[in-house]
Amino acid sequence: MPLGMWWFIGICAVWLVAAALLLRSREPAPGDTPDAQTVALLRGGPEAAVTVALVALQQHGVVTDGRPGTVRTNGWATAIREPLQLAVHTTLRRPAAPRTLTTVPRVRRALAALHDRCARSGLLRTPFRWRTARTLLYAVPVTIAVGYVAAPVTAAQVAASAVPVAAAAVLWFVPRRTRAGRRLLATLYETHPLEDHRTVGPRVVMSVALHGDRALALHLPHFARGSGLLRAGRKDRGFPIDERASGGGFGTFGGADT
Repeated sequence: MPLGMWWFIGICAVWLVAAALLLRSREPAPGDTPDAQTVALLRGGPEAAVTVALVALQQHGVVTDGRPGTVRTNGWATAIREPLQLAVHTTLRRPAAPRTLTTVPRVRRALAALHDRCARSGLLRTPFRWRTARTLLYAVPVTIAVGYVAAPVTAAQVAASAVPVAAAAVLWFVPRRTRAGRRLLATLYETHPLEDHRTVGPRVVMSVALHGDRALALHLPHFARGSGLLRAGRKDRGFPIDERASGGGFGTFGGADT
């Protein structure tokens, strides 16, 4: 029986083992409940984290809705210490549509730092391990296809080659969020259900982090609609982002794969 195709199948097995090891996540050490920006990043990715940062700034009274579909500053953020909130506030020298904020270098760097903290805590897989694993998984069907072209193939080899391809497909759908991250969100959903009445303060920020648009519409209907935070009413209006406020350069970050 020709052995050529078996070599390609064996190489795919190596890719799969390496990808599986890269996708393993360690159990995080017990710690305090993450802040609202971290929770939002876990639930909905970078855009959700920026939305929560805007809500926190609005609760502090330092941002408000501007021209339709935009957000603008409404005071000095002297008491703000959270890096993502500071980056967002600094960016809003001129009114901007909320969805454009994730493209600003200063905000992207703050998001990257937030993602790194989540990865170190074992709540998200690190960008390097995630991208490397997915590259290896992508290589599996490519390697099998090359084997079909380069070597004689028997019926048994065709059947065997389907196994690594199927395994790669399963691993491809492993979420960016780790098991610990999913458990944390499940616990927070139980302890912070969506309230049935409007409130203010830190509870609003965590509610938006967990429940997204439903919490925005409940607690901050005017601000959410006027600023374009609600998905149903978003508009890309406003002045271009002031790049002088962004610090230049382009950071990289990865959003949570929900």
